[in-house]
Amino acid sequence: METIEIVPKVKVKNKKILSLVYTPGVSQSCLKIKDDIRKVFELTNRSNSVAVLSFDYEASVKRAIFLKKTRTTDAYPLVIKKCSNEDFEMVKEALIPNFMGIDTTLTEGLNFDNEEFIPTCSKGCVLPESMNLGDFEPLELRSAFGGVIETQISDMLDYRKPVAIISDGSAILGLGNIGPSAGLPVMEGKAVLFKELGGVDAMPLCLNTQDVNKIKKIILLLEESFSGINLEDIKAPNCFEIEKFLIQNSKVPIFHDDQHGAAIVALAGLYNALEIVSKKINEVKVVISGAGAAGQATARLLIKAGVQNIIMTDIFGIVYKQRPENDHSLEAIARITNYMNEKGTLEDAIKGADVFIGLSAGGILRAEMIQTMKEDPIIFALANPVPEIMPDEALRAGAKVVASGRPDFDNQLNNSLVFPGLFDGVINSGCKIISDEIKILCAKTIAEMISREELSPDYIIPDPLDKNVAKNISACIINHVRNLQPNT
Repeated sequence: METIEIVPKVKVKNKKILSLVYTPGVSQSCLKIKDDIRKVFELTNRSNSVAVLSFDYEASVKRAIFLKKTRTTDAYPLVIKKCSNEDFEMVKEALIPNFMGIDTTLTEGLNFDNEEFIPTCSKGCVLPESMNLGDFEPLELRSAFGGVIETQISDMLDYRKPVAIISDGSAILGLGNIGPSAGLPVMEGKAVLFKELGGVDAMPLCLNTQDVNKIKKIILLLEESFSGINLEDIKAPNCFEIEKFLIQNSKVPIFHDDQHGAAIVALAGLYNALEIVSKKINEVKVVISGAGAAGQATARLLIKAGVQNIIMTDIFGIVYKQRPENDHSLEAIARITNYMNEKGTLEDAIKGADVFIGLSAGGILRAEMIQTMKEDPIIFALANPVPEIMPDEALRAGAKVVASGRPDFDNQLNNSLVFPGLFDGVINSGCKIISDEIKILCAKTIAEMISREELSPDYIIPDPLDKNVAKNISACIINHVRNLQPNT
């Protein structure tokens, strides 16, 4: 049957293009839009995007196909549950940062082929045949293409609804609370990776609200539009509350990638890094810089995997029990880390540590701090776009294994290794809850893709563009879920 498919405008053929479409290059587009919101129409596909709202998903698809055929509009089908007029208007308002308008033809009782439509503007790409995409600068690429995703009409026998990439713009990359419009380039880039690496359609939705209760309600009203929800770039502690509520109340799988994608890929890298330095996971001291969503989730997963000694730090220093700066989530994480209740700064925490995992801010780790760590220190400087310390500087300071989140250095520990295959697996298996057991299984699957013969300090993790990663993660989840099911 005919349906709407969400596809990349740009094929990610190498790490150079990956850096343009996603990180670190995408941050330039975000900051440009932050400074001038009108740039969103140049640097994303918003100028040619419309949301089609109805109370029946198939009807929305039919309307979206009509708009694509007759107007070349990238129309995204959405179904909303029956609700009050007030909630309906709230949803429409929240969706605005992603679209030129909200098509309510069907909710008004009109036919799918009604000629009323929202004017849009498709950006034609007339580029020299000799032009190499790798020659573009990040802003040039998005400007030339008008964003990096679009829709097309496809014939598919087994079409899956898209995954929603939902953000409120409150914690975009390392850029902070820059708002939903400025966050849209990140979500578009993420949609490209979903499709390119995992074959999963993904719809960016940056919501025009940071009210936790409104976000919960909006997602539940729209959940039947999606096969899964990928929460993205929502500040802590709001993200914890939203995720917990949705896991308990939504009918589709929920995954907060900033938390659990970061945790999975960090654990995968740690498994192999510890193999290189011949240290055991239950004997090492790990310092995690950054006690937000990613840091807390990483600490919890490492503990589940066997790490017994973790100290976390944030802008106030070491996280300890009953620290005046703790909120509820920090107090909870303090109860399961820092068993000696140490106090002080990052510089104090890192003395005698085996492993540093940075999920915080650029430039906060100095070479002399690495020199106070134990022999053969492991440095994962994962802040983006600027790591806590540049990898070459960390190596000169004596680090044995160094990883970052960037594609222009060895050992890129990026969430893109996780989420495409994870969602493909949970959707195909019918899994609704993504347990810690599944997360650890994903980390081991990624780590085991590097054979013991290949493993080296500059090769601890597969290439993010290796599509076998997503395939293997998907297969391991499907097999895991199948093995949990009782024999029939």
